[in-house]
Amino acid sequence: MAVPPLVRRRLVLLLGAAAAGTLAAAPAQAAPAPRVHTAAQAASARASLEKSARLPGTAWDVDAATHTVVVSVFTNASATTAATIRTIASRSNGAITVRYETTALTRRLRGGDPIYGSNYRCSLGFNVRSSSGIYYFLTAGHCGNLATSWYSNSSKTTLAGTRAGSSFPGNDYALVRYAAGFTDHPGEVNLYNGTSQDITSAANAFVGEAVKRSGSTTHVHSGTVQALNATVNYAEGTVTGLIRTNVCAEGGDSGGSLFDGTKALGLTSGGSGNCSSGGTTFFQPVTEALSVYGVSVY
Repeated sequence: MAVPPLVRRRLVLLLGAAAAGTLAAAPAQAAPAPRVHTAAQAASARASLEKSARLPGTAWDVDAATHTVVVSVFTNASATTAATIRTIASRSNGAITVRYETTALTRRLRGGDPIYGSNYRCSLGFNVRSSSGIYYFLTAGHCGNLATSWYSNSSKTTLAGTRAGSSFPGNDYALVRYAAGFTDHPGEVNLYNGTSQDITSAANAFVGEAVKRSGSTTHVHSGTVQALNATVNYAEGTVTGLIRTNVCAEGGDSGGSLFDGTKALGLTSGGSGNCSSGGTTFFQPVTEALSVYGVSVY
Protein backbone atom coordinates (compact mmCIF):
# COMPACT_ATOMS: atom_id res chain seq x y z
CA MET A 1 0.00 0.00 0.00
CA ALA A 2 1.32 3.43 -0.89
CA VAL A 3 2.61 5.56 1.96
CA PRO A 4 0.60 8.83 2.17
CA PRO A 5 2.37 12.17 1.73
CA LEU A 6 3.79 13.71 4.86
CA VAL A 7 3.20 17.08 6.49
CA ARG A 8 5.68 18.47 8.97
CA ARG A 9 5.37 20.91 11.85
CA ARG A 10 7.82 21.95 14.55
CA LEU A 11 7.02 22.22 18.27
CA VAL A 12 9.44 24.45 20.21
CA LEU A 13 9.46 26.91 23.15
CA LEU A 14 8.94 30.72 22.51
CA LEU A 15 12.28 32.29 23.48
CA GLY A 16 14.02 34.96 21.44
CA ALA A 17 16.87 32.51 20.89
CA ALA A 18 14.86 29.28 20.74
CA ALA A 19 15.73 26.48 18.34
CA ALA A 20 13.58 23.86 16.64
CA GLY A 21 13.89 20.15 17.35
CA THR A 22 13.63 16.96 15.27
CA LEU A 23 10.94 16.53 12.64
CA ALA A 24 8.25 13.90 12.93
CA ALA A 25 6.33 12.26 10.12
CA ALA A 26 2.57 12.80 10.11
CA PRO A 27 -0.07 11.38 7.79
CA ALA A 28 -1.63 14.07 5.61
CA GLN A 29 -5.21 12.82 5.68
CA ALA A 30 -7.67 14.71 7.89
CA ALA A 31 -8.79 13.03 11.11
CA PRO A 32 -12.42 11.86 11.14
CA ALA A 33 -14.95 14.00 13.01
CA PRO A 34 -15.00 12.88 16.66
CA ARG A 35 -18.17 11.34 18.03
CA VAL A 36 -19.60 12.32 21.39
CA HIS A 37 -18.25 10.49 24.44
CA THR A 38 -18.87 10.81 28.17
CA ALA A 39 -16.78 12.89 30.55
CA ALA A 40 -15.67 9.66 32.23
CA GLN A 41 -14.40 8.26 28.92
CA ALA A 42 -12.49 11.48 28.27
CA ALA A 43 -10.96 11.37 31.74
CA SER A 44 -9.88 7.76 31.25
CA ALA A 45 -8.38 8.52 27.84
CA ARG A 46 -6.53 11.52 29.19
CA ALA A 47 -5.18 9.47 32.10
CA SER A 48 -3.68 6.99 29.63
CA LEU A 49 -1.89 9.85 27.87
CA GLU A 50 -0.65 11.38 31.12
CA LYS A 51 0.76 7.99 32.12
CA SER A 52 2.30 6.82 28.84
CA ALA A 53 2.66 9.72 26.40
CA ARG A 54 4.38 12.69 28.01
CA LEU A 55 6.59 12.86 24.95
CA PRO A 56 8.27 15.99 23.54
CA GLY A 57 6.48 17.53 20.59
CA THR A 58 2.92 16.73 21.70
CA ALA A 59 0.09 18.53 23.48
CA TRP A 60 -3.47 17.65 24.40
CA ASP A 61 -6.70 19.07 25.75
CA VAL A 62 -10.34 17.99 25.98
CA ASP A 63 -13.02 19.13 23.54
CA ALA A 64 -15.75 20.08 26.01
CA ALA A 65 -18.55 19.58 23.43
CA THR A 66 -17.68 15.97 22.52
CA HIS A 67 -15.65 14.86 25.57
CA THR A 68 -12.92 13.84 23.14
CA VAL A 69 -9.22 14.22 23.94
CA VAL A 70 -7.53 15.99 21.03
CA VAL A 71 -3.78 15.29 20.77
CA SER A 72 -1.64 17.64 18.68
CA VAL A 73 1.51 16.08 17.21
CA PHE A 74 4.08 18.66 16.13
CA THR A 75 7.12 18.09 13.96
CA ASN A 76 9.65 18.21 16.75
CA ALA A 77 8.09 14.94 17.85
CA SER A 78 10.09 11.93 16.73
CA ALA A 79 8.61 9.35 14.38
CA THR A 80 8.50 6.96 17.34
CA THR A 81 6.51 9.48 19.38
CA ALA A 82 4.04 9.98 16.54
CA ALA A 83 3.61 6.23 16.24
CA THR A 84 3.08 5.87 20.00
CA ILE A 85 0.33 8.50 19.94
CA ARG A 86 -1.37 6.79 17.00
CA THR A 87 -1.28 3.46 18.83
CA ILE A 88 -2.79 4.91 22.02
CA ALA A 89 -5.47 6.67 19.99
CA SER A 90 -6.34 3.49 18.09
CA ARG A 91 -7.00 1.70 21.39
CA SER A 92 -9.23 4.46 22.80
CA ASN A 93 -12.43 3.56 20.91
CA GLY A 94 -12.49 7.05 19.43
CA ALA A 95 -12.07 8.91 22.73
CA ILE A 96 -8.67 10.21 21.51
CA THR A 97 -8.24 11.92 18.16
CA VAL A 98 -4.91 12.99 16.67
CA ARG A 99 -4.29 16.34 15.00
CA TYR A 100 -1.12 16.77 12.92
CA GLU A 101 0.01 20.39 13.07
CA THR A 102 1.82 22.21 10.27
CA THR A 103 3.97 24.90 11.98
CA ALA A 104 6.32 25.12 14.98
CA LEU A 105 5.54 25.36 18.72
CA THR A 106 8.03 27.75 20.36
CA ARG A 107 8.69 29.02 23.95
CA ARG A 108 7.66 32.77 24.23
CA LEU A 109 8.19 47.38 31.98
CA ARG A 110 4.59 47.10 31.48
CA GLY A 111 3.11 43.83 30.52
CA GLY A 112 4.39 42.88 27.08
CA ASP A 113 7.57 44.94 27.32
CA PRO A 114 10.95 43.29 26.54
CA ILE A 115 13.14 42.01 29.36
CA TYR A 116 16.70 40.77 28.91
CA GLY A 117 18.55 38.07 30.82
CA SER A 118 21.65 36.06 29.93
CA ASN A 119 21.62 35.81 26.12
CA TYR A 120 17.84 35.83 25.83
CA ARG A 121 14.98 38.27 25.41
CA CYS A 122 11.57 37.51 26.89
CA SER A 123 8.50 39.59 27.70
CA LEU A 124 7.12 40.88 30.97
CA GLY A 125 3.73 39.46 31.90
CA PHE A 126 2.20 41.56 34.67
CA ASN A 127 3.46 43.85 37.38
CA VAL A 128 2.42 42.63 40.83
CA ARG A 129 2.98 43.46 44.49
CA SER A 130 2.86 41.72 47.83
CA SER A 131 0.63 42.70 50.74
CA SER A 132 3.66 44.34 52.33
CA GLY A 133 4.13 46.63 49.32
CA ILE A 134 7.08 44.90 47.61
CA TYR A 135 6.94 45.16 43.80
CA TYR A 136 7.64 42.30 41.38
CA PHE A 137 6.80 41.22 37.85
CA LEU A 138 5.68 37.86 36.49
CA THR A 139 7.07 36.21 33.37
CA ALA A 140 7.40 32.67 32.02
CA GLY A 141 9.22 30.07 34.12
CA HIS A 142 11.27 28.90 31.14
CA CYS A 143 12.54 32.49 30.97
CA GLY A 144 13.06 32.75 34.73
CA ASN A 145 15.19 29.60 34.73
CA LEU A 146 17.69 31.20 32.35
CA ALA A 147 18.97 34.13 34.39
CA THR A 148 19.06 35.56 37.89
CA SER A 149 19.26 39.21 36.79
CA TRP A 150 16.84 40.81 34.32
CA TYR A 151 17.35 44.12 32.53
CA SER A 152 15.04 46.59 30.81
CA ASN A 153 17.48 47.31 27.95
CA SER A 154 19.36 45.08 25.54
CA SER A 155 22.75 46.48 26.56
CA LYS A 156 21.95 45.33 30.12
CA THR A 157 22.93 48.59 31.77
CA THR A 158 19.60 49.09 33.57
CA LEU A 159 18.83 46.36 36.10
CA ALA A 160 15.08 45.83 36.36
CA GLY A 161 15.14 43.12 39.00
CA THR A 162 16.36 39.82 40.39
CA ARG A 163 14.67 36.45 40.16
CA ALA A 164 12.72 35.57 43.32
CA GLY A 165 11.22 32.30 42.08
CA SER A 166 10.75 30.17 38.97
CA SER A 167 8.83 27.01 38.10
CA PHE A 168 9.37 25.14 34.82
CA PRO A 169 8.60 22.47 33.68
CA GLY A 170 5.43 21.35 35.45
CA ASN A 171 4.34 24.98 35.51
CA ASP A 172 5.58 27.94 33.48
CA TYR A 173 5.80 31.03 35.70
CA ALA A 174 8.52 33.07 37.36
CA LEU A 175 8.65 36.00 39.78
CA VAL A 176 11.23 38.80 39.55
CA ARG A 177 11.64 41.34 42.37
CA TYR A 178 12.18 44.88 41.15
CA ALA A 179 15.51 46.48 41.95
CA ALA A 180 15.37 49.21 44.62
CA GLY A 181 16.16 51.97 42.13
CA PHE A 182 13.66 50.81 39.51
CA THR A 183 10.40 52.57 40.41
CA ASP A 184 8.66 52.89 37.03
CA HIS A 185 6.38 49.83 36.94
CA PRO A 186 2.72 50.75 36.35
CA GLY A 187 0.01 48.10 36.54
CA GLU A 188 -0.61 48.22 32.80
CA VAL A 189 -0.10 46.25 29.59
CA ASN A 190 1.61 47.86 26.61
CA LEU A 191 -0.75 48.05 23.62
CA TYR A 192 2.08 49.18 21.31
CA ASN A 193 -0.02 51.99 19.81
CA GLY A 194 1.03 54.72 22.20
CA THR A 195 -1.48 53.62 24.84
CA SER A 196 -1.73 51.05 27.62
CA GLN A 197 -4.41 48.81 29.08
CA ASP A 198 -4.88 49.19 32.84
CA ILE A 199 -5.03 45.84 34.66
CA THR A 200 -7.16 45.86 37.80
CA SER A 201 -7.91 42.19 38.52
CA ALA A 202 -6.99 38.60 37.67
CA ALA A 203 -9.41 35.93 36.49
CA ASN A 204 -9.62 32.40 35.13
CA ALA A 205 -10.12 32.18 31.36
CA PHE A 206 -13.16 30.44 29.87
CA VAL A 207 -13.66 28.66 26.55
CA GLY A 208 -14.85 31.07 23.86
CA GLU A 209 -13.52 34.15 25.66
CA ALA A 210 -12.21 36.93 23.41
CA VAL A 211 -8.65 37.74 24.50
CA LYS A 212 -5.56 39.73 23.56
CA ARG A 213 -1.84 39.00 23.96
CA SER A 214 0.99 41.53 24.25
CA GLY A 215 4.64 40.60 23.67
CA SER A 216 7.91 42.26 22.77
CA THR A 217 8.32 40.60 19.34
CA THR A 218 4.90 40.72 17.71
CA HIS A 219 3.20 43.24 20.02
CA VAL A 220 -0.60 42.89 20.36
CA HIS A 221 -2.75 40.18 18.75
CA SER A 222 -6.28 38.95 19.39
CA GLY A 223 -8.10 35.64 19.38
CA THR A 224 -10.24 33.32 21.48
CA VAL A 225 -9.75 30.72 24.19
CA GLN A 226 -10.14 27.25 22.67
CA ALA A 227 -9.55 24.95 25.65
CA LEU A 228 -8.49 24.88 29.29
CA ASN A 229 -6.27 22.51 31.29
CA ALA A 230 -4.12 21.65 28.26
CA THR A 231 -1.01 19.48 28.64
CA VAL A 232 2.05 20.44 26.56
CA ASN A 233 5.12 18.24 26.23
CA TYR A 234 8.17 20.40 25.51
CA ALA A 235 11.61 18.91 24.99
CA GLU A 236 12.50 20.30 28.44
CA GLY A 237 9.53 18.59 30.11
CA THR A 238 5.75 18.58 30.49
CA VAL A 239 3.66 21.59 31.50
CA THR A 240 0.05 21.02 32.59
CA GLY A 241 -3.01 23.15 33.18
CA LEU A 242 -2.43 25.57 30.28
CA ILE A 243 -4.88 27.75 28.34
CA ARG A 244 -5.00 26.98 24.61
CA THR A 245 -5.84 29.86 22.22
CA ASN A 246 -5.74 30.70 18.53
CA VAL A 247 -3.75 33.88 19.27
CA CYS A 248 -0.43 33.99 17.41
CA ALA A 249 2.99 34.51 19.05
CA GLU A 250 6.66 34.28 18.07
CA GLY A 251 10.07 33.89 19.68
CA GLY A 252 10.69 36.55 22.35
CA ASP A 253 6.97 36.87 23.19
CA SER A 254 7.49 34.32 26.01
CA GLY A 255 6.16 35.50 29.36
CA GLY A 256 3.99 38.20 27.79
CA SER A 257 0.48 39.12 28.90
CA LEU A 258 -2.80 37.39 28.05
CA PHE A 259 -5.70 39.63 29.06
CA ASP A 260 -9.36 40.45 28.55
CA GLY A 261 -9.93 44.16 29.09
CA THR A 262 -8.81 44.97 32.62
CA LYS A 263 -8.48 41.27 33.59
CA ALA A 264 -5.11 39.49 33.70
CA LEU A 265 -5.48 35.90 32.45
CA GLY A 266 -2.17 34.29 31.55
CA LEU A 267 1.53 34.28 30.73
CA THR A 268 2.75 33.24 27.26
CA SER A 269 4.29 29.76 27.44
CA GLY A 270 4.58 28.28 23.95
CA GLY A 271 2.90 28.18 20.61
CA SER A 272 2.90 27.09 17.01
CA GLY A 273 2.88 29.07 13.80
CA ASN A 274 3.57 32.80 13.52
CA CYS A 275 1.80 36.12 13.23
CA SER A 276 1.91 36.13 9.43
CA SER A 277 0.00 32.90 8.82
CA GLY A 278 -1.56 32.43 12.28
CA GLY A 279 -1.00 29.82 14.94
CA THR A 280 -1.77 28.37 18.36
CA THR A 281 -0.43 29.68 21.67
CA PHE A 282 -0.56 28.16 25.16
CA PHE A 283 -0.64 30.28 28.32
CA GLN A 284 0.12 29.65 31.97
CA PRO A 285 -2.93 30.77 34.01
CA VAL A 286 -1.90 33.84 35.98
CA THR A 287 -4.15 33.07 38.96
CA GLU A 288 -1.98 30.06 39.87
CA ALA A 289 1.21 32.13 39.88
CA LEU A 290 -0.42 34.87 41.97
CA SER A 291 -1.58 32.32 44.54
CA VAL A 292 1.77 30.51 44.75
CA TYR A 293 3.77 33.72 45.24
CA GLY A 294 1.21 35.56 47.38
CA VAL A 295 1.09 38.63 45.14
CA SER A 296 -1.65 40.52 43.28
CA VAL A 297 -2.03 42.68 40.18
CA TYR A 298 -2.73 46.39 40.70
